[in-house]
Amino acid sequence: MRRGGFFKMFLILAAISLVLDWYIYNGLKTITTGWKAAWARKLVLWGYLIISIAVTLVFIGGFSFTDLNHGLNHFHEWSLSIFLTFFVTKLVFIIVLSLGDLGRFVKGVARNVGQPEGQQTRPYFPARRKFISELAVFLAAIPFSGFFYAMFRGKYDYKLHRHIVYFKDLPEAFDGFTITQLSDIHSGSFDNTKAMQKGIDMAIAQKSDLFVFTGDIVNNMADEIEPYIDRFKQIKAPYGQFSILGNHDYATYIEWESEAAKNANLDKLKQHHKAMDYRLLLNEHIELEKGGQKIVLAGVENWGRGFIQVGDLDKALHGVDDDAFTILLSHDPTHWEEKVRYHKKKVQLTLSGHTHGAQFGVETAGFRWSPVQNRYLDWAGLMTINDRNLYVNRGFGFLAFSGRLGIWPEVTVIELRRQA
Repeated sequence: MRRGGFFKMFLILAAISLVLDWYIYNGLKTITTGWKAAWARKLVLWGYLIISIAVTLVFIGGFSFTDLNHGLNHFHEWSLSIFLTFFVTKLVFIIVLSLGDLGRFVKGVARNVGQPEGQQTRPYFPARRKFISELAVFLAAIPFSGFFYAMFRGKYDYKLHRHIVYFKDLPEAFDGFTITQLSDIHSGSFDNTKAMQKGIDMAIAQKSDLFVFTGDIVNNMADEIEPYIDRFKQIKAPYGQFSILGNHDYATYIEWESEAAKNANLDKLKQHHKAMDYRLLLNEHIELEKGGQKIVLAGVENWGRGFIQVGDLDKALHGVDDDAFTILLSHDPTHWEEKVRYHKKKVQLTLSGHTHGAQFGVETAGFRWSPVQNRYLDWAGLMTINDRNLYVNRGFGFLAFSGRLGIWPEVTVIELRRQA
């Protein structure tokens, strides 16, 4: 979308936000009516309008009149995040208030039905009850506080996910073999190095046999990872560290002065993988040997439904024995949905990322929800179909919305076990 398209979209959002402000302002008037201190009433009403309108204007200005050619910077992400926080909070407030207003209307109509002409009350709407406005404020405070937690704490609240996956054809020597997986680092979004280091330390502490990274090490620019190379280089594993590229690593979401400059950025990024001691797998495979037995580790370039499709599974698996135990690194889980699980050569385990779990959702015992679930067959965690397994990592970093709520950043440990 070009700048003109962005500007029109943001103007529409601004207009909607201002309409919401008018409705909320009237709801707040109901609450403050009767307050003895006139200054307190004005402080609440005008304070709300000034802050809300300022947030909208900063958001519009930040996206409409600053350079977006090189992607979102911290200012863009924070202005977007705060705008979304206010926007969602307003929606919750208005939903509650409008339900109350609908009740007032129904009550007013019912009161006048059957009344002789001239005895009907005017207007149909009874006065808005103060309780409804207070309830709206209380319920709106839940997403407001939740989003601020997501921005200041949640995005670095790393969770360890451990899974034991059983296979009938796993070589005996690899029974108990462990893999630590990170995905979607998005280093260009980090704004707290000390907090981010906690996630790296968590990965190191697992002392797994193998470490893999499944794509999107940057948002766009190769230099985004440079301040963190030595930190991620700390992650070591006896059987090596391996990585692949994700859709953002190709930097197709920003404008380049030439194709040569874009390719140079990708070449530079590949060198950064090497600097971190990550073996970048580009539509290829290697063999891991233990106790005289082998498994195959393959990695493809990005292939995703609606995204870049340069991954070549046939090339990556060329020369792999039909009965080999194979682990595949593929950034986008739609590759598994549409290609991997139907391939003539069986891939027992695919490790992906990409979805971030939308960075927002609910995961409790027996219930999972995220707005991203309508696009992906599996958007987080483990899925097994016909002895072919997919694990989708929820992501280490964050993008655009500078926060995480309910879907926390993840460090994954997969333990391979041989099924008796």
